[in-house]
Amino acid sequence: MVKATKAEKKIAYDTKLCQLIDEYTQILVVAADNVGSTQLQNIRKGLRGDSVVLMGKNTMMKRSVRIHSENTGNTAILNLLPLLQGNVGLIFTKGDLKEVSEEVAKYKVGAPARVGLVAPIDVVVQPGNTGLDPSQTSFFQVLNIPTKINKGTVEIITPVELIKQGDKVGSSEAALLAKLGIRPFSYGLVVQSVYDNGSVFSPEVLDLTEDQLVEKFASGISMVTSLALAVSYPTLAAAPHMFINAYKNALAIAVATDYTFPQAEKVKEFLKDPSKFVVAAAAVSADAGGSGAQAGAAAKVEEKKEESDEEDYEGGFGLFDEE
Repeated sequence: MVKATKAEKKIAYDTKLCQLIDEYTQILVVAADNVGSTQLQNIRKGLRGDSVVLMGKNTMMKRSVRIHSENTGNTAILNLLPLLQGNVGLIFTKGDLKEVSEEVAKYKVGAPARVGLVAPIDVVVQPGNTGLDPSQTSFFQVLNIPTKINKGTVEIITPVELIKQGDKVGSSEAALLAKLGIRPFSYGLVVQSVYDNGSVFSPEVLDLTEDQLVEKFASGISMVTSLALAVSYPTLAAAPHMFINAYKNALAIAVATDYTFPQAEKVKEFLKDPSKFVVAAAAVSADAGGSGAQAGAAAKVEEKKEESDEEDYEGGFGLFDEE
């Protein structure tokens, strides 16, 4: 079998990337730091069916995206270029973006703390028996870890923050964690950005629920309405409030002057004779109470009717009655 040259490999990679761009409209940009080949293969198997994982050099990916955009006129795909920074890969998918992201997160593997590695999280050593013999106490003293000898073994007394997030792992910290059998870090593909039909957004958007979206939408409408009312700019959201405010202003002018219109006549009558307002309010209250009383009376009549029907049934027939 003839081995492909570098030029042939680049052509094949470019062809594959362009085919995936044409076929898929959703892409997850993932960071692949400290991800091994076996782990990556397991991720490919887990996503097989509706998703394809493609890794490669950033320069090759950028070049292929630019050329494909020029050839097809698909300028939206150029939004991927700023995202191709660092050790990243692309996951092309036709499935639900949130489900695919959750599936990728399942394939994290524990890893030891290696010297010179930047800690992605804080590392805290919990108190307890280490299982190490007393000759190792000097090792703990170097790291300022309080210990005591308990039943012939070294025991850590209090929790110790050994490494802070963002710090590089030193040789002493790495050796201690190795002695204790602690693998503090876990690595896997991490979704950094989401591309969907030309739009690019943060993966946190995938975690939003429908209730949160409705709440944010309502908050946005409220802000637009407030701004429109403040600057007297008509919008669909502010229109009802503007009409109500305009009616109030017209009503105030009608009350203060001789100008009038049909809707203002009743208000003027109430202001001239407040007793009419009391009578109108009482009438409304009586109507509401009357409808409630009628409903209650109807319910009572219905209950009495049902009781009489039951009595008639029980009195008309008996189990041991003789004819």
